[in-house]
Amino acid sequence: MAEKFVLATQNPGKLAEMRAILSKLGVEVISPTEAGAEVNVEETETTFAGNAMLKAKAICAAAGLPAIADDSGLCVDALNGGPGVYSARYGGEGLDDRGRRMLLLQAMRGQTTRAAHFTCAVACAFPNGDTLEAEGRCDGAIAFAPLGDGGFGYDPVFLVPEKGKTFGQLSPEEKSAISHRGKALAAFVEKLGTYLKK
Repeated sequence: MAEKFVLATQNPGKLAEMRAILSKLGVEVISPTEAGAEVNVEETETTFAGNAMLKAKAICAAAGLPAIADDSGLCVDALNGGPGVYSARYGGEGLDDRGRRMLLLQAMRGQTTRAAHFTCAVACAFPNGDTLEAEGRCDGAIAFAPLGDGGFGYDPVFLVPEKGKTFGQLSPEEKSAISHRGKALAAFVEKLGTYLKK
């Protein structure tokens, strides 16, 4: 029988991705709705790892099952590492992805230093109190204008120098091979595999 894990997201894309990855370990991934554990967790930590663990522990407590959560964002050198943990809330509640990208490009106007990186932290909390954490990072730069319509969030303005393209121009496969999320998930799957063998 597959072990059930709750993934702290309502994003169907993230659920499908995690199901595909963890099925290889004999793990069944379910949504908080399927687990009857819909919890609204306020992200009050100052780090991605802290916010991911906050969500994982809250869902784990509500569902009584192991829970996985992630938190990720864009850190721009010229903005002192911002928007960082506030990436999804950058510019306030009223803005959509496009609005946040435009706000970022305005903030970067005239900046010659365009270095930036995406960070993703994955956390897992178990009912017995055990926890696992993994992190991934992808370095790049902020483009001068949005390019490509793939991906979501800041993808069209995040330039990957070695590819000469933004995340928005890469295929999902190309992106996940180099992305912060891809790296964090690969590291997490390795740790989880080891943990489950214990």
